[in-house]
Amino acid sequence: MVIDTLQQLYKRDLTRLKKEITSYTKEENLWIVDGAIANSGGNLCLHLLGNLNAFIGAQIGKTGYIRDREFEFAGKNVSIALLARQIDDTIVTVENALALLDNRQLASEYPIKVFKEAMTYEFFLIHLSSHLTYHLGQINYHRRLLDK
Repeated sequence: MVIDTLQQLYKRDLTRLKKEITSYTKEENLWIVDGAIANSGGNLCLHLLGNLNAFIGAQIGKTGYIRDREFEFAGKNVSIALLARQIDDTIVTVENALALLDNRQLASEYPIKVFKEAMTYEFFLIHLSSHLTYHLGQINYHRRLLDK
């Protein structure tokens, strides 16, 4: 049951991410930083995709994905079309990886110590979902404030 719920939430919020990214009226505005806004909408999108592809795709789904966290925050000028395709790919990757889990595994310890203490798969997957929605909200504000 939790796995089905997680699949629905990730699909819903990644679909929202695609809607936000493709709603920018000018592609170059996706990469604006201004004053206290240190991360552009494009970089936050890259960060979310890297995060999910590393922690869910590579770790659970064994996709072989290799994360470039530095590029997530320093990269620029990735087209909206490419980001949209990467979001679509990530939706499939996350859905397929989560389908490999069962309730027993959800209750077991996630194999990478991401924070200071150990955590279960279930805890970390819920954390990753809330991380996605947090940055999704930032992208929404970035677009509405700076896409002029």
